[in-house]
Amino acid sequence: MTEIARAFWIVAPGRGEIREEALPRPKKREVAVRTLHSGISRGTESLVFNGRVPESEHERMRAPFQQGDFPAPVKYGYCAVGRVEAGEEGLVGHSVFCLHPHQDRFVVPADAVLPLPDAVPADRAVLAANMETALNGVWDARVGPGDRVTVVGAGVVGALVAWLVGRVPGTEVTLVDVAPGRQALAEALGVAFAAPEGAAGEQDVVVHASGTEAGLVTALGLAGNQARVVEMSWYGDRRPAVPLGEAFHSRRLSLVGSQVGQLPPDRQPRWDHRRRLSLALRLLADPGLDALISGTSEFEHLPEDMPGLLAGAGEVLCHRVDYD
Repeated sequence: MTEIARAFWIVAPGRGEIREEALPRPKKREVAVRTLHSGISRGTESLVFNGRVPESEHERMRAPFQQGDFPAPVKYGYCAVGRVEAGEEGLVGHSVFCLHPHQDRFVVPADAVLPLPDAVPADRAVLAANMETALNGVWDARVGPGDRVTVVGAGVVGALVAWLVGRVPGTEVTLVDVAPGRQALAEALGVAFAAPEGAAGEQDVVVHASGTEAGLVTALGLAGNQARVVEMSWYGDRRPAVPLGEAFHSRRLSLVGSQVGQLPPDRQPRWDHRRRLSLALRLLADPGLDALISGTSEFEHLPEDMPGLLAGAGEVLCHRVDYD
């Protein structure tokens, strides 16, 4: 008898449903995984869910194990944590992370999963993909000991960047956000907090992760002479106005795009995506990072819950999806 898996599909912009599909038996060098949790990566998944991936990016934005094509119908997502039930003998019984869409059971090549470190619980491991993005951003930022660093945008990626940079010796790190409630998050992560109007200028490095035009304006305004500004937001089909007039050129600012799909050039000779993801998982051993998981839903309720979670209102950070 063919086994059945259930997966969340975006069937039209702004509308999702759970569909059944055949679950193949694992072949040699494959594993069958039963999902425990998955995470909703709000920034990217909001653009995908609402059909706002530009046509020029349809191929570059494909997630591992995605089915369907943008804008819809499409099965998307990349933050799954589960337990290996069958397949590669050395992995059976282990909890693993996989860049897989929201689905209750799946079969993938054994080298597509990474076992969780002993110190990282499964319910926190859903942050691994966001941590990997943040890690890439820190590499692109080239932060050094003693630097003054401001991160504009206290979403999950911005908060993780601030947390990582705050562990570089001597750095002075400020997390900036328009929501006053994010001060408690900054305190939990061990960094300072400021509203945009209260943030100090003349920063050595500024990282922008708010996904808004106003946030980018703020980030450029906070940069010191010849400072580096790292743009981590992805705007989809929007075209934000970038203030490159006034003192942008006279201050010789560097505006650098950072995206997790490619490793920074100076890392490529030695690093690959698997090594980077393995490091991201190990970095999740800190219990303080639980502050980034702002709520949970049951997988069965995802079609009803997803529109509200991705609407942009409220205090949603990383939203965890729990499976029976």
